[in-house]
Amino acid sequence: MDRNIIKVSFDALPENQGFARSVVSGYLAMSDPTVEELAEVKTAVSEAVSNSIIHGYKDMDAGRIDMEMKMVGADRCVIRITDYGRGIEDVEKAREPMFSTESDREMSGMGFTVMESFADKVQVRSEPGKGTEVVLIKNLDLYDVR
Repeated sequence: MDRNIIKVSFDALPENQGFARSVVSGYLAMSDPTVEELAEVKTAVSEAVSNSIIHGYKDMDAGRIDMEMKMVGADRCVIRITDYGRGIEDVEKAREPMFSTESDREMSGMGFTVMESFADKVQVRSEPGKGTEVVLIKNLDLYDVR
């Protein structure tokens, strides 16, 4: 059962990457994650938001990112990050380590690899010209220490 669904929208600006990390950190605090789990989720969210800002809205004046967080049961967090930018031509290719669309190689091409390292599951849906949706699923190790 889904519970406590939170939705936020923000401008696709580099300074809002930290905002997204803070929002997900505050949201997860109620589930009492470990420090490691919290750091992993924040890093995965940061990568997804960064990809939206840098790649999704490249060469565009403005853009919006929607982020939805929900708990499924007591121990599964699902975070959906959506942009409405350029989209990804070939999602499977984009998920390959070291792949980058940037010719100057300023980018590492490791965004999806990082997300996959820190989330239990990563789903990507994209359509060129319409945007990209990244879903991060993280299972929390809840236990009672009493």
